[in-house]
Amino acid sequence: RRGGHTGLLFRLDSARPSRESRVGVRLRGRGGPHTSAWAPGPQSAALCPRALRLAPSTPVIAVGGNTRIEEACEMYTRAANMFKMAKNWSAAGNAFCQAAKLHMQLQSKHDSATSFVDAGNAYKKADPQEAINCLNAAIDIYTDMGRFTIAAKHHITIAEIYETELVDIEKAIAHYEQSADYYKGEESNSSANKCLLKVAAYAAQLEQYQKAIEIFEQIGANTMDNPLLKYSAKDYFFKAALCHFIVDELNAKLALEKYEEMFPAFTDSRECKLLKKLLEAHEEQNSEAYTEAVKEFDSISRLDQWLTTMLLRIKKSIQGDGEGDGDLK
Repeated sequence: RRGGHTGLLFRLDSARPSRESRVGVRLRGRGGPHTSAWAPGPQSAALCPRALRLAPSTPVIAVGGNTRIEEACEMYTRAANMFKMAKNWSAAGNAFCQAAKLHMQLQSKHDSATSFVDAGNAYKKADPQEAINCLNAAIDIYTDMGRFTIAAKHHITIAEIYETELVDIEKAIAHYEQSADYYKGEESNSSANKCLLKVAAYAAQLEQYQKAIEIFEQIGANTMDNPLLKYSAKDYFFKAALCHFIVDELNAKLALEKYEEMFPAFTDSRECKLLKKLLEAHEEQNSEAYTEAVKEFDSISRLDQWLTTMLLRIKKSIQGDGEGDGDLK
């Protein structure tokens, strides 16, 4: 008995060692110990019924102080962990969510946020939208507590769910931008830049070229004077120039001159030399020369999917190359 509370209290015993990997629950009530009921068979078969017995079936009312709510939090958390072991992700997420709400009744913000995150991680495997709802609830608590770095981390998790599960790139961009803002506020510029590079890459894919250019140029300018990061600056200026190129050839030429003036090391880079060859081929409307320049670059530095997409968009603007499969090789 705890805190004068009557009724059944649950004590989970460790799994009984046996060849059958049996799992059991011993119930102990006011009238003395009940007979132990051991369920033979695989653990997962026994975990769900045990979790259901642990989880309160009705909302908990704060009668008799906070003790009952604390016990209910503990029971929901134990139930959620058993549902996780049984890979019943929706039930685990729901139990963690109930625990989070009870923690808020107890004014335990940190525990509530932690439970919402646990709920989100469980729901990710079964219900992506519900996972986002739980993670947003955790973010609201963390921002209220001033824990912006943790909030930023969970915005990234939501962005990744939108990327891979729900395939909503616009919403993914919004969460990466919010994450970057929080990281900047906490002076975590490296983490902020990683988020912004995701935003720039997706913005270019969605043909929001000006937005992508501004981000690539900003990060390139910020990194070119850093001894540890300056070698990455050429990649950012290269990507910005490609976005300019898609919009207008003259813009690309002017941008290239600006980048060489800002960052002299860019002039000797393979990326800058490729851009000059592409500009020349495009000006001459020479599709073969364009393709040959790309092939030569790709033979040494493999093009990723993003670069391939951008280069194909530029190539399609060369007269007579609008037909066919748009191959670069």
